Amino acid sequence: MTRYADAGVDIDAANRAKRQIKRLARRTFNEHVLKDIGAFGGFYSLAGLPHDTVLVASTDGVGTKLKIAFAMNHHASVGADLVNHCVNDIAVHGATPLFFLDYLATGKLAPVTVAEIVRGVAGACRRAECALIGGETAEMPGFYPENEYDLAGTIVGWVRRRNIISGDRIRPGDAVVGLASAGLHTNGYSLARKVLLENSRLKLDEQISQLGCTLGKELLRPHRGYWPLLRPLIKARSLKGLAHITGGGLTENPPRILPAGCALEIKLGSWPVPPIFPLIERLGSVPQDDMLRTFNMGIGMVLIVAEDQLPAVGRHLRKSREKFWIVGRVARGRPGVTYV
Repeated sequence: MTRYADAGVDIDAANRAKRQIKRLARRTFNEHVLKDIGAFGGFYSLAGLPHDTVLVASTDGVGTKLKIAFAMNHHASVGADLVNHCVNDIAVHGATPLFFLDYLATGKLAPVTVAEIVRGVAGACRRAECALIGGETAEMPGFYPENEYDLAGTIVGWVRRRNIISGDRIRPGDAVVGLASAGLHTNGYSLARKVLLENSRLKLDEQISQLGCTLGKELLRPHRGYWPLLRPLIKARSLKGLAHITGGGLTENPPRILPAGCALEIKLGSWPVPPIFPLIERLGSVPQDDMLRTFNMGIGMVLIVAEDQLPAVGRHLRKSREKFWIVGRVARGRPGVTYV
């Protein structure tokens, strides 16, 4: 007689994990959540939203940053990485987060690890004021290496059609404002691991003087969530465009929001680049254009602001104790980025 457990799937462990997930998810619920986690689908009421509401959705994962979490057996921050990345992706359109669903697949389900991950997901959802209403936890023996997993998620938010931030109001002469990142966020880890761990043979528990901490701590710094900071500026319609600096870096993300006839001129040296980036560049002899196309280089979010709105935007950011810099301007030309 062969049971499911003989194939490597532990239903009892899965049920223990689900009970923990339910407890964590309930802390994110609001009056719009109609059912507890565990149904075949999540239920979220749109009652009270304006008639011209548009839903905005985005799906993403954490990528090879997970390899650092595996090596350090530290899983608390990757859940926040996931949620913050997804929330940022809809915030650039002016969308308020409504609900989130996660997907966790692993070779061998470890309830303690699952709880640590979901605790990070739920905490980030609470900070973004969105509900964690469901997801999937899949045990797939033989598919993933032992003690490894993949993590992805989907966010859904809303914005009134007339308030969508599309970038179509951007004009030459507008200012380009950069908000500080916390480090690599969730992009460029394949290159970072190649340079730092494989080629340079650095250790994750090694204290790196340039960083002021261990390499592992630096590489696991959570992806920042900008929504609470941006929300008042979005509500006041102070922003013409927003670009989340993720895969593709400063070179490829801002052009995604530019209308025809507009280009960006970004002034290198106008903001302090965190030391992790020059460390990778030096140890790997990485060309500058590769650095700018791979990493955020210390700028996690770009704001396009009309000159007459700069004083108000600056006051809000300073009041919020946010690090920001005017890093360039919008010029005439084909959509793209020129470094000056």
